[in-house]
Amino acid sequence: MTRDRKSKDKIGRLGEQIVSQWLEMQDWETLHRRWHCRWGEIDVIACSQSSQTIAFVEIKTRGKGNWDGDGILSITSPKQTKLCSTAALFLSENPEFAEFACRFDVALVSHQPTPTDSDTKSMLDESKQSIIFNRPIILSGYQLTLHNYIESAFDC
Repeated sequence: MTRDRKSKDKIGRLGEQIVSQWLEMQDWETLHRRWHCRWGEIDVIACSQSSQTIAFVEIKTRGKGNWDGDGILSITSPKQTKLCSTAALFLSENPEFAEFACRFDVALVSHQPTPTDSDTKSMLDESKQSIIFNRPIILSGYQLTLHNYIESAFDC
């Protein structure tokens, strides 16, 4: 794996980490991260026992100057079909969720290198607290911000 690819993979994992943390703050349980099969991969699979719902979450972590609307434009019809097929296989392998409602969510996260100015200390303190929309946290050398979480972004 090239250094650029490793960096993108690391940033993607960090985005998945903060979205998982945010979901857990909303009383969801993360069942899997990067669940994959022959059809593809689902970034996060989460479960709400209280609402008997499974969320299949596609997470897009983007830097400044991206060309796909912070990731939302990359959720094309073929991508949705692939996610639906992957989710169907997950459900067939996990019959305990057969009666749960299912939804397909999309989370949009931005990233940039950690700032080097005096604001870094306050952001580091915040990273030990809650994940809050549009409030950056520092994680593994990056400033990450959860900008949007779209429930039921598409149907299968």
